[in-house]
Amino acid sequence: MICALFLQVTLPTWLFVVGLIAFAFLAISLAAALFGLTKYRIAHPTTSSLNSEEFMLMLEALADAKISEPTSVEVLTNGDQFYDAALKAIRRARKTINLEAYIFYKGVVTRRFVAALADKARAGVRVNLVLDGVGNLLTGRAYFRDLVNAGGRFEWYHPLRFLTIPRYNNRTHRELLIVDGEVSFIGGPGFADHWLIAKKNRPRWRDTMVKVTGRAVMHLQATFAENWLEASGELITGSDYFPVCEVSDGRPALVVNSTPSVGGSSRARMLYHVLLAAAQKSIHLSTPYFIPDIGLKEELIRAAQERGVDVKVIVPGRHNDHLLVRAASRAGYGSLLRAGVRIFEYQPAMMHVKALMVDGIWSVVGSTNFDNRSFGLNDEANLAVYDPGCTNRLEEDFSRDLSNSYEITFDDWTRRPVLERVPEMVGWVLERQA
Repeated sequence: MICALFLQVTLPTWLFVVGLIAFAFLAISLAAALFGLTKYRIAHPTTSSLNSEEFMLMLEALADAKISEPTSVEVLTNGDQFYDAALKAIRRARKTINLEAYIFYKGVVTRRFVAALADKARAGVRVNLVLDGVGNLLTGRAYFRDLVNAGGRFEWYHPLRFLTIPRYNNRTHRELLIVDGEVSFIGGPGFADHWLIAKKNRPRWRDTMVKVTGRAVMHLQATFAENWLEASGELITGSDYFPVCEVSDGRPALVVNSTPSVGGSSRARMLYHVLLAAAQKSIHLSTPYFIPDIGLKEELIRAAQERGVDVKVIVPGRHNDHLLVRAASRAGYGSLLRAGVRIFEYQPAMMHVKALMVDGIWSVVGSTNFDNRSFGLNDEANLAVYDPGCTNRLEEDFSRDLSNSYEITFDDWTRRPVLERVPEMVGWVLERQA
């Protein structure tokens, strides 16, 4: 009877149903873009030095993240370095491997990772993989058949189903790999060929990941455990997942795992705002999607205009995977440029680095973009490190990226062609004004 009813439904009816569902998803996304984000402001700016214990304890409390000391961080620049290091760590695994990703696309890179994970699963290593259900729509469960047959576990995070529509906008944007609870990788890169292989007119993406050892790894493991529990219903515990990790040389670090509240606030947003408001010398930011809300924009302007802080931002140039977002981003340059914030567009390739360096001593690396989706909708993971050595290493890459970037001046911005300004009209949607 039911089959007969389905057969009687005409193609136009099916198209109407599909269109209705698509409209519902669009409406949810649009509503999220327009409403619900808390406007942040610092009521009483801190007078504590960024290298003081008082400031560190305040940041620990606001970010709800325990200071992990000692922690050692190694900066890995571009896909050849970070994929090679991650695969080496997987092949050395003895007990557990946990991987969470927003992007895991079919191709050369992921075939290597699936094969390596399956090999370790066959050897008795417990392998857990959780991927975002929207970010990997075209990948499919069959892609992981060898891993599952070898004994590995695979789950989707918030897959597209009727019952998950209310959570459609809450994605896991985290990119995490934790091996034996002893070494971890965190940063902006997902797992896809465009981070490793250049093609005609499509240069390899510029990106950064960090390798973490020491006390912070336990907290990165706990970040993974949060979404693994939601996706699989299983809570990971025990010394195989949470060994005590010590390193001989390390610095204080904070693992800030961020999940938005009902009001749109998140720990990542607080972390960034506090660091920007406390900066006295320099704010150097690399981000692929630069659409600061009013609170962050005002904080950047205050830093440059009132405190004389050297504020530099590197964003993608013409090599951009979201041209509409770039247009919305450029629409908001005016007030920042006028205040003395310097904005540079990276020329050689898509710039996907997500790193913040403050006063040469604090650095933040992770999955968070400088936009409302990351700060108010996604699950994100970041590592904040109090370490002049690590910050200096990131600054070296930042300086090299600056030399390959074009600086946008206020005159450039005011003289941009009319045709370029038309797409910027979407900025009022993407730049939430709450």
